[in-house]
Amino acid sequence: MLHSPHYSQSQATALDTDRFPFDDDADPDMTRISIPIADVEALNDAFAIEHDINEYYERSSVFIRRIEASRLRTIARMIQACAADRILEVGCGGGHVLRLFPQSDLTGVDVSERMLDKARENLRGFRVELLKGELSHFNLPEQGFDRIICSEVLEHVADPEAILSEIRRLLAPDGRVVITFPNDHLIHRIKGMLRSSRLDRLPFLGKLAWGGDDYHLHIWRIPEMRELLARYFTIRKECFAPGRWLPVRCCFQCVGDGRA
Repeated sequence: MLHSPHYSQSQATALDTDRFPFDDDADPDMTRISIPIADVEALNDAFAIEHDINEYYERSSVFIRRIEASRLRTIARMIQACAADRILEVGCGGGHVLRLFPQSDLTGVDVSERMLDKARENLRGFRVELLKGELSHFNLPEQGFDRIICSEVLEHVADPEAILSEIRRLLAPDGRVVITFPNDHLIHRIKGMLRSSRLDRLPFLGKLAWGGDDYHLHIWRIPEMRELLARYFTIRKECFAPGRWLPVRCCFQCVGDGRA
């Protein structure tokens, strides 16, 4: 059975001295999921059914839409894609990130056929190849991608470190990676405050479960995110959506040996 791990904060870097509202103090009860590894694909399909990805981006509350719009802008700014770039998205979902790059050659990988159905709709007319399955199951070329994106994905996979290792293998020497995480400790704390104050009953604050954090197999604090990524890449930049004052989405621009 797979359980949600917590990584050690003992190897903190200089960046860890930054403090964020709500970041490390109280620790609310976090939802834990235990599933057989073989059922991860079924879990992601269940997530896709319960949380329609198009509705999430288009019809969720104004607060969620602003946070996600901020995340997408940050990804585009960090990737700095050129028309000739080969861009891979690991866990492409409904294609909402890939469609930020209409001039590039795109590849999207996802384990959920239901998510890929949405991506086919949303990326109609793009130069894109969509692949169903685990990233390591495809014969993708070593150092074959100039830009790689993995956004809000690692918390859903059985072995995040295997994904990061494969991303490192696929990244061109002068390539760039953008990886984002949900700040689940902060998200759960905010949701708890809204529920305890009954503000979640207001129509524009409804659907608190949107985003599917109850489907996450792993959770990390911000220093733990840095520690995990530093095992495979050099972190060049970090940004937060909607902002450092409320770091709901944590976005990291990373490079490999080529130091793009």
